[in-house]
Amino acid sequence: MVKFLHILAITGLTVAGIFVAVMLFAFVFLKTWKPFGGKASKADRKNYAERAANFDGKNFHNEDDFSPMNMEKNPAPDPFTFSKNEPRPDFDFPTKKPDFLTAPSSRAPIDALNMTWFGHSSLLVQMHGMNILLDPVFSEMISPVSFVGSRRFSHPPVSVDDLPEIDLLILTHDHYDHLDYNVIKAVEQKTARYIVPLGVENHLERWGVKPDKITNMAWWEEIDVDGLTIGCTPTQHFSGRHLTDTNATLWCSYVLKDEYHQVFESGDSGFNSHFERIHEKYGDFDYVFIECGQYDMQWPKVHMFPEQSVKAAKALGAKLVQPMHWGAIILSRHGWDDPIERFLLAAETEGLTVLTPYIGQTVHPETPALFQERWWRREMLSLLR
Repeated sequence: MVKFLHILAITGLTVAGIFVAVMLFAFVFLKTWKPFGGKASKADRKNYAERAANFDGKNFHNEDDFSPMNMEKNPAPDPFTFSKNEPRPDFDFPTKKPDFLTAPSSRAPIDALNMTWFGHSSLLVQMHGMNILLDPVFSEMISPVSFVGSRRFSHPPVSVDDLPEIDLLILTHDHYDHLDYNVIKAVEQKTARYIVPLGVENHLERWGVKPDKITNMAWWEEIDVDGLTIGCTPTQHFSGRHLTDTNATLWCSYVLKDEYHQVFESGDSGFNSHFERIHEKYGDFDYVFIECGQYDMQWPKVHMFPEQSVKAAKALGAKLVQPMHWGAIILSRHGWDDPIERFLLAAETEGLTVLTPYIGQTVHPETPALFQERWWRREMLSLLR
């Protein structure tokens, strides 16, 4: 018995030591690992409270009651699931080289509108003579570390080095599939200015971006950049890059507007009345990028189901709409092609014109018929031959 107690005491001490060591490692890791980003100061939080009605002094909130997870033990299955495919395709998505790699100038004319989708929610919008990069994510693994996470379906069509000089880099929120530490570090030397929702500036500053290059925004704020109006508009979502910073930064969508065009980029959002209110303020949109993918009945308010994405685009008065937030990574359990096929089916009923360019293909919206090939269907058929 004495020997047993002696062994138990030694073992207990070892277990306690291991626990303390693990907790110490976790604490140091959270404090020092740069991809986690920075945090707001007391002065920052005071500023946020003065500008944002949905900030309580510590955290940001959605306009309506919101829980990121469905608390039902066994939520009902999605009744409209279309695809029988696995979440990850068994082929590499085809990509194309964007026009800016071969164009005589890295910037389009001031009255032109060109868009290049890099997969998921990463975009280059060439508008008002500017190169505007939104939510750029080019890492193979979507994670704070390189050895675990969600791996891309296919390699990005370009590298950061291939990108032109960036006049504006715009971020919708700080989740890893929208804010890529590696990209920010790599593109900083060619980026003139950053536009971010409240709180995200602290991540960038920790990563070496000079504060005078960053403009942070609350919902419904607008800024003018050399004649281009940028409006920060609501979404229904949440934020956070590690376990203890949930909702410490804001999430948003954006309106880009000049005398020639008006573009909407939805960021991540569940479906709600904010789309109607955005339309009330800004009117119809020439081009709408709308979130479509990574939905689940276990988080029904976090991401829109495709039919809801169509309703949102309709509420925004979209003349042309391009679904995004699909075609690159797995964050949910639906078939990889479920988002786009369901979106197209619902959009046909609503009479929407849907563009589905290849990843990397530059869209010129004045010729929409050139960007309506349903290329993934052809790829699937080729596998059956």
